[in-house]
Amino acid sequence: MTTVDPRLDLTIQRVIRAPRSAIWQAWTDPARLRQWWVPAPAVARVDRLDARPGGAFVTSLSDDGTAFVPHTDSIFLIVEPCDRLVFTNAVDSTWRPAVPAPVPMVAEITLSDCGDGTDYRVIVRHGDPLDRDRHEELGFFEGWGSVTGALASLVEEHAAG
Repeated sequence: MTTVDPRLDLTIQRVIRAPRSAIWQAWTDPARLRQWWVPAPAVARVDRLDARPGGAFVTSLSDDGTAFVPHTDSIFLIVEPCDRLVFTNAVDSTWRPAVPAPVPMVAEITLSDCGDGTDYRVIVRHGDPLDRDRHEELGFFEGWGSVTGALASLVEEHAAG
């Protein structure tokens, strides 16, 4: 069981009516990830996705689908297929210490069976309360909530079809 510290961590939990394997694929297949990783109407480009411990996780985003700017430059720390995925932006994809915007964080995604779907949990950890609060003020729940909804729509539609 993962410990959550409300002074330092932000969390999202949702039951997604799809198997864990479908959610895992949406996280680890670049073609699927780009469909939901940034809040609409922005679009994502997956520049590098090497889902293994130490592998790169690099994405860009665009408001018009043409001009892309950096979005995520991070590494995977833990990769447990269909169970848990942990990445950090405090170390960039070239294994250099980073000072990421808006805040340094470690994100943990866990998947567990739940009735006719998957219990999907996100914990985003911060090093100090100021970074946690800044992330929340910048729209953590709206942004991560939006992409979680897009992920759910993508995999639930596939599971129903």
